[in-house]
Amino acid sequence: MTDVDAEIGPIDYLVVEFPADAHFDGSALGHLRDLVDRDIIRVLDLAFVRRTADGVVGIDIADLDLDGDLDIALFAEASSGLIGDDDVAEAGTVLEPGHAAAIIVYENHWAAPFATALLRTGARPVASGRIPVTDLVEALEAAEN
Repeated sequence: MTDVDAEIGPIDYLVVEFPADAHFDGSALGHLRDLVDRDIIRVLDLAFVRRTADGVVGIDIADLDLDGDLDIALFAEASSGLIGDDDVAEAGTVLEPGHAAAIIVYENHWAAPFATALLRTGARPVASGRIPVTDLVEALEAAEN
C-alpha cells in the first residue's frame, strides 16, 4: 500500500514539436512558469531535443537563445529522472528531421488533495484520457452548425 498522506497529483507528459526554423521566444515558458508560480502544476522534468540525420540529440535550455528576461533556472533544474534515454529516443521517432521538441513531465498539483482524498477512501482511477484541442474545436464548430 502506498503512503496516501503524501499528496501527489496525476502525472502527465507532453511532447511539443517545433519546426526547424522556429524561433524560441520564451513566451510558452513564461506561461509554464506562471502555472508553477500559481501552484497549478509542478514541472518534474523538462528536456529539449532535436532530431538530426544521426538520431536524437539533447539541447541544453541555456543554448536556446530565448528573448526577454525569463528566469530559466526553474526549468534548467527540473530533472526528476523520469525522462530517460529511451523516452528521448521514442520522442525523436515522432519528430520530423531537423525539428526540435520539448518533453515536459509535470504533476497536476491542483489535483493532489482531491487524488489523496480518493485514495484514502479506497477509490482508484480506472480510466483517464485527454481530448485533443483540435477535436474539441471541431466538435464545437459542428454543434454550431
